[in-house]
Parts: sequence; C-alpha cells; structure tokens
Amino acid sequence: MGEPFRLQPVGPADAYQTFALRTRSDRQIKAVCEQVNCPAWRGGWESVIDERTDLGRGQAAYIRQTSGRTFREQPRADGMTVFRFDSGQRCFAEHRTRPELYLVRDGDWRGNPTGRVRRHDSAQDWVEHAQHELGRFNEDRRRG
Repeated sequence: MGEPFRLQPVGPADAYQTFALRTRSDRQIKAVCEQVNCPAWRGGWESVIDERTDLGRGQAAYIRQTSGRTFREQPRADGMTVFRFDSGQRCFAEHRTRPELYLVRDGDWRGNPTGRVRRHDSAQDWVEHAQHELGRFNEDRRRG
C-alpha cells in the first residue's frame, strides 16, 4: 500500500480537529444481543430439545423454570420438544465485542499541537459533536 491521499491544509494544524473511530483489538467485552444485532434477538428463535436424554431434560427444565424467557413449546411425536422464543429477548449465546473508542483530537495529520483528546461515551455523542462542528464551520464560511 502506498501513502494515503491527503488534502493539503489551508491553515495551521491547530485550526483543525480530527474525528476518529477506533476499536481495541487487544480486548473483548461481553455484550448483550441488542448491541451486536443478534439475529435471534431480532427475529426470535427455536430450540429443539430431546427430552428423552438427561441433557435434554435438564435443558428443558432450565428453559421452563429458570431462563426467564418468553416462549411457546410444542412437543413432537418423536420425543423432541420445540421451544419457540419471541424476538426482543436475550438469547442463550454469550456474545463478545470489541469496545469502540469515539475520539476527537485537536489538529490534523500533521499533529496535535495541544495534545488534547476528547473521548465520547457513545457514537451518538460523537456524531452530534461532529455535526455541531460542521455547522460552526459552515456558518463561518457563510459569513466569509
């Protein structure tokens, strides 16, 4: 890969801000279904349990008595039980994700003259900050 294409700035580095999104490749965290857009959470799911085995009886007992999930069950003639779970509830998988860092630093690709870096707690805050700064830029540009 070659050098990245960069526009030549028209002002000093301290006249700029850089908005960056980073992920930490060295760390994973547990996440809930909604955070990872889990298909089971979105559309519901079915678990087919063989209640003729000790494992299956234990799984079925957990679903019925402890899981706290909303479900309908349908016994089948072959000894299996189909548990149908509604969407919008946590599935049984353990999801993991890498945390995202929403950063804004002073300066541009030439450097950060103040050393200041702001870390937003959410993507929404980061986007709102970017929109606010772009609005200020457009207003200054309009005024000349």
